[in-house]
Amino acid sequence: MPTSRPNLLFLLADDLGYGDLSAFNGGLSDTPTLDALVQEGVCFTQQYCASPVCNPSRACLLTGRYPHRTGSIDTLEWWGLERLSLRERTLAEMLQAAGYATGLVGKWHLGAFDPRYHPLRRGFDETVCFRGGMHDYYQWRVEWGETARRTDGRYLTDLWTEEAVQFLERHQREPFFLHVTYNAPHTPLQAPEEDIAPFRDKPGLSRAVSTLYGMIHRMDVGIGRILETLDRLGLRDNTIVVFTSDNGPQFGGAGEDCLDRFNCNFRGAKGHTYEGGIRVPLVARWPDGLPQRREVHDMAHFADWLPTFLEMTGVPLPADHLPLDGVSLLPALRGETGRTVTKRCWQWNRYEPVYECNVAIRDGDWKLVRPWLEGTGPDIVCGQWLWVSMYGPEHFLHNGLIPRPYPPRTLGAPRPPELYNLRDDPYEEHDLVAQRPDLALRLQTELENWADEVERDRRETPEYAESLTP
Repeated sequence: MPTSRPNLLFLLADDLGYGDLSAFNGGLSDTPTLDALVQEGVCFTQQYCASPVCNPSRACLLTGRYPHRTGSIDTLEWWGLERLSLRERTLAEMLQAAGYATGLVGKWHLGAFDPRYHPLRRGFDETVCFRGGMHDYYQWRVEWGETARRTDGRYLTDLWTEEAVQFLERHQREPFFLHVTYNAPHTPLQAPEEDIAPFRDKPGLSRAVSTLYGMIHRMDVGIGRILETLDRLGLRDNTIVVFTSDNGPQFGGAGEDCLDRFNCNFRGAKGHTYEGGIRVPLVARWPDGLPQRREVHDMAHFADWLPTFLEMTGVPLPADHLPLDGVSLLPALRGETGRTVTKRCWQWNRYEPVYECNVAIRDGDWKLVRPWLEGTGPDIVCGQWLWVSMYGPEHFLHNGLIPRPYPPRTLGAPRPPELYNLRDDPYEEHDLVAQRPDLALRLQTELENWADEVERDRRETPEYAESLTP
């Protein structure tokens, strides 16, 4: 065990799947830094994010609670649907109160246009970020603290890397928590030509996937620089390094613009509660505190990482903290008898939860899925406001959020549940509802009970009442 409090470096990618690492795709991409981390650290094979889209997963990571409880339920910041409720206490706040220097570099997406939700007020001492859901990699508007600057020509992924390195250099003599939230490989698809070129002639890769692999390679190089900085500063052994992704890979498009690609044969992608949307890569390295070069096959969930980090750092959970949904994974990380939770639930759709839609529950090897209802899907984006959020967020800063009501939805007929045994059928190809109707009914009942619980919690947030005010 370390003789001083360990540092925490938490690296988060955006829309990256298992199949995007060359360690898992046979060399389709090129991620030597992350491949090495997988080989030398503790790699999870059944790690689940909290939602098939980004900000709900991020809310869960920082609170240890299901995203519905936190009020962060959808990606559309111009309606405030991504805001992390002010009643929640974040991992950054807990570590900050324990004397850690805390920094956020990259994408925030837990409160974009209201100063109450700025990461500086959610436990971070230093921030270099954009606060919306996606951003141009060249024509950027980034906030250093509360001071915004427009692009200086740097590629955004490189900017995040440089700022992370500088944070480490400033705080090398004190315990720190640095959260580096790369927005790569989230759209828009932009990368320097030298990073795209090696993929252009690979057979079977569309122009879009070649660009995306270039974006991932550039991020991998940046992560290499950050890890090299830990080595140079003598911080490697006593720094917990965790890398993961907020949800599965984005698919879709046609022809050369098609983003469909290898993802270890998992069904579905970003936006879906099938495995391809919610099972994500995760690797942890801590030479002073963890064994190296091993895999963990226990089921893990984003809610588990806050209590895990608190146990690793020796920081207690505040006595008045809201109830957690996660448990510490430290025993599992060390190869001991774990305390992992084997029952988890997921749900996501646009605007407000529809708990009969795109919802799933896993209990041990069994998983029940309720597929999409027509009219609730990720294609409902309101693109004009997305562009304003990216390139002219001052509009919302000056005028406030768009008031309700949300755009109307016409929901399709409910679709029957599907039941899969993930031990025998990890790719969710064989629906077993007809063979096990009793099990399907039990899981459906438990899913409904979970929905009732988290929905009651969501409706008790101050933000929910505020959203109803004309």
